[in-house]
Amino acid sequence: MEEQTKPGTLYLCATPIGNLEDMTYRAVRMMGEVSLIAAEDTRHTRQLLTHFDIHTKLTSYHEHNKYTKGPELIRYILQGEDLLCVSDAGLPGICDPGSHLASLAIEAGIRVSPLPGCNAGLSALICSGLDTTRFTFVGFLPRTSRKQQEVLSSLHACEGTLIFYEAPHHLRDTLKQLLSCLGNRRAALGRELTKRFEEIRRGRLEDLLHYYQENNPRGEFVLVVEGTGPAEQSDGARDSAEAAEDPARFCLHLMEQGMDKKEAMRQTARQLAVSRRDVYQALLAHKGEKTPQ
Repeated sequence: MEEQTKPGTLYLCATPIGNLEDMTYRAVRMMGEVSLIAAEDTRHTRQLLTHFDIHTKLTSYHEHNKYTKGPELIRYILQGEDLLCVSDAGLPGICDPGSHLASLAIEAGIRVSPLPGCNAGLSALICSGLDTTRFTFVGFLPRTSRKQQEVLSSLHACEGTLIFYEAPHHLRDTLKQLLSCLGNRRAALGRELTKRFEEIRRGRLEDLLHYYQENNPRGEFVLVVEGTGPAEQSDGARDSAEAAEDPARFCLHLMEQGMDKKEAMRQTARQLAVSRRDVYQALLAHKGEKTPQ
């Protein structure tokens, strides 16, 4: 009876987010020991391998070929070969197709093992001065304004610190959205982390927006924004419950937290399962109640 080949291992290998000295000894060794490395950008990864005098074969695996290339790589591992997967920087599987490959491997009964190292989001978080005991990693927001508002509205009551990624040419618009939907919270912006011009700027969202309206954003950014405090969380929960029969109070509460009126009305209608017209009429009635007779 022919002995069945034991599958190899999929290694998810962290790479430096800037400073090449942050590469771990183990990662360098494993890169040299495996016979194939799946890279998001083979040209970028080749520079890293050259720096450490590694000559392992590279194959391209990225967002645009993952559905065809992924199954090929799984078949390769099932033949008994180990495969090492890297992204351009940081941990593969965070905002890149490495997560898709890991899912395919797990479904196929393949061992998936991490080679830990750098991560931009956590690096910025621990230097932010904000709460690190509970946090939510969001990554890149959707590109359309409507989708951004939907995501941020769902995060509005999160008690933990929020972590976002952003490119320099979108930074100002993203800061405006954060300010509009979340209010003027404390935040920290990490730029060019671990590189020569590393910078972490802290302040309120309004202050950070003003700074980058006056100064041109450069480099990749990590935005760390404080969550809703426990007291505010409790108040928000009470207001939401009390607003079950009063859309006006629910909508006004969202506006008090920094959301613009149009978006607050839309979110009120969606969360309370009423029409926007009902919300509008409730606001008019509420305004009439406040008018002196």
